[in-house]
Amino acid sequence: MAAIKALAALKAPRFRSFFAGQALSILGTWVQSVAMSWLVYRLTGSAVLLGVTAFLSQAPQLVISPLAGLFIDRFDRRRLFLTVQALMIAQASLLAAMTALGMVTPAHLVVLAALFGVLNSFDTPLRQSMLGGMVEDRALLRSAIALNASLFNSARFIGPPLAGLILAFTSESWCFAINAASFLGVAFAVWRQPPQPPATAPGGLGEAFRQGLAFAWTNRTIRTLLLSVAGLNLAGSAYVVLMPILAKESFGGDARTLGWLLGATGGGALAATMLVATRHNLDQLVRLVVMGWVFAALGLGGLGLSPRLEPALAAAFCIGLGISSVNVSTNSLLQSMAPDAIRGRVISYFTALRFGMDALGGLAAGTLAAGLGVAGTLGLEAGLVAVGTAVMAGLSGRLRRDAAPPLP
Repeated sequence: MAAIKALAALKAPRFRSFFAGQALSILGTWVQSVAMSWLVYRLTGSAVLLGVTAFLSQAPQLVISPLAGLFIDRFDRRRLFLTVQALMIAQASLLAAMTALGMVTPAHLVVLAALFGVLNSFDTPLRQSMLGGMVEDRALLRSAIALNASLFNSARFIGPPLAGLILAFTSESWCFAINAASFLGVAFAVWRQPPQPPATAPGGLGEAFRQGLAFAWTNRTIRTLLLSVAGLNLAGSAYVVLMPILAKESFGGDARTLGWLLGATGGGALAATMLVATRHNLDQLVRLVVMGWVFAALGLGGLGLSPRLEPALAAAFCIGLGISSVNVSTNSLLQSMAPDAIRGRVISYFTALRFGMDALGGLAAGTLAAGLGVAGTLGLEAGLVAVGTAVMAGLSGRLRRDAAPPLP
């Protein structure tokens, strides 16, 4: 019954077409992400540069996403979305052409990673904010949010192994070209839909920004949840940067090995999404947040100690399960607890911390791995997440009491 309820948003024609295009787009983005990390490591062999490119592809979200949320409320979202997709197609196409012609250098990869990060800072909150305009029945909105999250996590499971397979038989340039083409589906789906006029927001941009920050900081439950997301993604998500080194140096593998490792984390993330979809109230979601911290700590420690690929895949699954349990549960909690008038800004803060802290953690992990090694860096991450687990366990009782009302 819960599964049927989670699929309810597919009854809305606009969301259904967007969902199909989104599936291709997210899959293409993962293919490009894996190919980019493999190309960086193949050209340079540098853990530090892996961290730099991962940082630049996500770090702009920390600064730009909250500001993007303000602009999204003041422009036609459909037109803004199509503009962003056109620029992302151009970025992926340029990357594909330069790689195919043998012109790409580490400096080019750094610049293009930064460009992707800036564009993605608009793209991520924009896609979230458009969901409400695609379901006429507001009761379907929660289903649309859950389906969107499950789509992202499914792509995490399928995309990396697919990228590894494509890399094994072709080259990185083909992966970049596939990503460029993947944006066409979602762009066409949105182009066919009616405009989404801007919501009227009182006051200027500065005043609206200050109001959103004040609300998020003074509400202790929302503040704690946002700090939890920031802490876990800073200390725990940096494992992604180290995966190419683990695949090649620790397990003697190739791009397919990298794909399997990242695919295992995606499988765990998909399992986390299913867990979130079957929770019945906010209290259960808070419990899932704490459980996510536990699994993340166990997975990071296990990955650092794994002597073979098989236990490493199990540890990677635990990492994906843990981190996504925290991220997706927190997203659902924030969507349910924030008032309509300020929900967009609260979610933009969530996306900024979710991806921005992930980027900072990746940069730190690449730098630490150069001195401590991969196992030492993962061990340090596991220790930090274990400390965070203890803190969240201590706060869980208060959070559950504050989140007592049932989900609608």
